[in-house]
Amino acid sequence: MNRQLSKARTMLALGIPNLARVLGYRLGVKLGINPVRRIRENLPTGEFFKKIPLNPPFSKGEAENSSASLAPPLIRGGWEGFLLHFGWHAIQHQAPPNWHQNPFNGVTVPNPERPWWQIPDFDPKLGDIKTVWEASRFDWVLHFAQQAVQGNETALNDLNHWLSDWCTHNPAYYGVNWKCGQEASIRVMHLAFAALLLQQHQQASPALQTLIKAHLQRIAPTIHYAIAQDNNHGTSEASALFIGGSWLNQLGDNAGLKWQNLGRKWLENRAKRLIEADGSFSQYSVNYHRVMLDTYSMAEHWRQCLNLPPFSATLYQQLQRATHWLYHMVQVETGDAPNLGANDGARLLPLSDTDYRDYRPSVQLTMALFCQKSAFLPPSPLAGGEAPRSSGWDGLGMGGSSASWNEPLHWLNIPVPQQQTQQPLSMHFPNGGYSLLRKGRTFALLRIPNFRFRPSQADALHLDLWLNGENLLRDAGTYSYNAGDETTQYFGGTASHNTIQFDDRDQMPRLSRFLFGEWLTAQDITPVHEIDDTVIATAGYRDYQKAYHHRTVSLSPQRLSVTDKVADFKHKAVLRWRLQPGEWQINGLTVNNGKHHVSINSTVPIIRFEITQGWESRYYLQKTALPVLEIEIHQAAELTTEYHFNP
Repeated sequence: MNRQLSKARTMLALGIPNLARVLGYRLGVKLGINPVRRIRENLPTGEFFKKIPLNPPFSKGEAENSSASLAPPLIRGGWEGFLLHFGWHAIQHQAPPNWHQNPFNGVTVPNPERPWWQIPDFDPKLGDIKTVWEASRFDWVLHFAQQAVQGNETALNDLNHWLSDWCTHNPAYYGVNWKCGQEASIRVMHLAFAALLLQQHQQASPALQTLIKAHLQRIAPTIHYAIAQDNNHGTSEASALFIGGSWLNQLGDNAGLKWQNLGRKWLENRAKRLIEADGSFSQYSVNYHRVMLDTYSMAEHWRQCLNLPPFSATLYQQLQRATHWLYHMVQVETGDAPNLGANDGARLLPLSDTDYRDYRPSVQLTMALFCQKSAFLPPSPLAGGEAPRSSGWDGLGMGGSSASWNEPLHWLNIPVPQQQTQQPLSMHFPNGGYSLLRKGRTFALLRIPNFRFRPSQADALHLDLWLNGENLLRDAGTYSYNAGDETTQYFGGTASHNTIQFDDRDQMPRLSRFLFGEWLTAQDITPVHEIDDTVIATAGYRDYQKAYHHRTVSLSPQRLSVTDKVADFKHKAVLRWRLQPGEWQINGLTVNNGKHHVSINSTVPIIRFEITQGWESRYYLQKTALPVLEIEIHQAAELTTEYHFNP
């Protein structure tokens, strides 16, 4: 392979306009031409949010017994005294955190007083920069606001104190927390929604207005760089400009109107470009799909609260499609979903006490806003049924009630729609490249390579399997964007997926940390269809070194059957099945864990059949071991896998 030629083809696939935007941004910042180098602002301290009348805590029973209730549910205190990083890593605090420290290793950003553009993206001593950014995303702003609404007399004081401390230690446009426009945007959205919760959005304090304006001045000059990424950066920054700009405009600051209009323009543009006709999103990621939907939900709810003109019919149609895409991915029993694509630990609107991996609150919110329906309804008390529950987090009381998916609606005073959308079905999403197979309480996902946008993982023909909300065959996830080349290559590479790996290489060559070349194109696709009691889907591809893989997936009531045809590789092909953690035993060409068993058949001799240790990351910067069944062959063959389970 000619690496330079491959890189040139990939650059063209990214798009000349996007390349021009990136080049213009980098040169503009480096040479001081971009106005972002010339902005100045003095951040305020003091009272950002005013004292509010104390309300008695709302009882848990009231919130759950009336699905149409508009009163906020009780926050159960699970986060009291803790900051949660990436939805799982609890860090105890007694005072505002060190805003420039990586709390995972204790290392502090060197010389944090530097202008943001002088701070490198990747510092091996510091570690992953996202660990520093996490506390400055202001999730705690929402939490303090929720506590204040429920009558916690110290929460508002804590909120103002933390914001003052942040402004003192992060002077405008200096330090690592001003480096990324998206990070600034998330702060704007969280501040705005805290004002909604505290009913102070119509009379915001001067300090809060100044803080919002300082952020918009940082975001606007570099919006074109965010747009060039064709991902959630553009949607987040557009939403912040729209929300923050319209807010300032209504408060009498005329400068807000230009930011409001700029944000509206790019929200419309991004919905049209990045959301496919089947609802798939440009990042090929379940979690980034949630981030995108939460972003649009916040923009739409803010628009309604300020009684601003609606967005276009096209935008609403695209958001309806995207909502149904995520709805079909979510397991109703637990709220979990396939660990598909890149996952950076983001959860943009944490208004419920559910686990990070419970996607139901976001789906319920977007379904209500854009489809005027409910994705999930609790069972009728007369039926004696039990509603699906969150997987929970016992360590900090992160369980989640039987109607916890409604909590964002209650907090935002959005009525819960009484009409439920249709039940999830077997689906084929041709634009994004996903076949979803359902049979009873069993769900399988086949990943089909069809890339209009850059892929983040070499996961062609990966297969996920779920039963009663439990993930039986698993994707590895992401772990970290800055964990060393070996770890990065593992989690994003072919070896961390349930598919075939040829000759110990990835299905696509890695050109840089975030970029693969020689994007695959699927062939021999048969969309999802049903024959008798079996759901079937097929797809294949030929990679840049001419190796061929075709996969047929059949799902019946008690069995998953997978047929893999492989050919034209040089030395070897390895089939991997990433199993549910547990005690698996090998017996011939079968493995079992006491409940399920997996058997393999091959048309050629199997050179190696063993269970090895692999890794998975279900939360950012967390990795745990899991068993991986590996089957190695050295000739073109047909491999058949049968996974037997009791539904």
